[in-house]
Amino acid sequence: MARSNALMERLGMSNPIIQAPMAGGGDTPALAAAVAEAGGLGMMGTTYLPLDKMAEAATAVRTRTNRAFGINLFAPVPVPETPAEAGSEVERLARYHEELGLAAPDLPEGLKDPFDDRFPLVLDSGAKVFSFTFGIVPRDAMIAAKERGMLVIGTATTVAEAVALENAGVDAIVAQGAEAGGHRGTFAGAFETSLVGSIALVPQVADAVSVPVIASGGIMDGRGIAAALALGASAVQMGTAFLTCEEAGVPEAYKEALLAADETSTGLTCAFSGRMARGVRNRFLTEMAGHDPLPFPIQNALTRPMRTAAAAAGKADYLSLWAGQGVPMARRQSARDLVDRLVAEMDGAIAGLG
Repeated sequence: MARSNALMERLGMSNPIIQAPMAGGGDTPALAAAVAEAGGLGMMGTTYLPLDKMAEAATAVRTRTNRAFGINLFAPVPVPETPAEAGSEVERLARYHEELGLAAPDLPEGLKDPFDDRFPLVLDSGAKVFSFTFGIVPRDAMIAAKERGMLVIGTATTVAEAVALENAGVDAIVAQGAEAGGHRGTFAGAFETSLVGSIALVPQVADAVSVPVIASGGIMDGRGIAAALALGASAVQMGTAFLTCEEAGVPEAYKEALLAADETSTGLTCAFSGRMARGVRNRFLTEMAGHDPLPFPIQNALTRPMRTAAAAAGKADYLSLWAGQGVPMARRQSARDLVDRLVAEMDGAIAGLG
């Protein structure tokens, strides 16, 4: 059993394992609660949840566990103007819509950043953790969360971002390595120069800040957890490993794609959302390489009908198959069994080093 630490004690965790928030359906109340019940911390990514479903999701977690859980939002990101050349991107998507039996794509209208509408619901959710990515939330939001007794966690992909987050007042920092699946949390530099691997990033962040560090990126088994703890992390945040769990909310076609992947299967793309993210290469990702997508969140809204239809039809070639570089180690099992296995492997790795 790993030694406890201040972060684990505050959240009542017996295991240093945090299930990553996965906006878009990967996390579910059942998954978050199962991880919490197993001694870790379950998280819900709620940026894309309809407003009337956010309170429902939080209630669903609370009915399944009395343990701490967390809610994640994207930090506010200004919605940019639609580029003049946007029509060419719409034209590129037209054939995918036709293949899926959808009407021709249209440019989204009336987009607004969802943070202000959703944050009050986070405060009333009963969650013990508020985490965010893509930047730094307004100071009044951070203060409001802390006044509710919530622990506030930000996401950094570089040491400079980690220092900025600590200066802004966060209680802990997720150090997101380049291996991580899903969207990059980069906010203080170019994506291309912020791709620092976890084994290099975690100790540098741990040396640069005084708040607890949570390692993220490429961690799929207990050996990875033991390594992260040795590098100075207080806990790990794992997403890909939980996507193939029974409780995960992604389509079966998504899970099958993850289970069939190897160590070379993932790539970085902006094609689905307009923001850099890592996922398993499929037809859409490959065919859109070299094209400039519309900026986030315009591209994300433009491709949503395609992704929704593909999920319903079980067609993985049109899905954003977010996954990290450790994806070949994914297994089918329940969240409880996964956490139990991770802890046993972690203990074995630590004992072996001793």
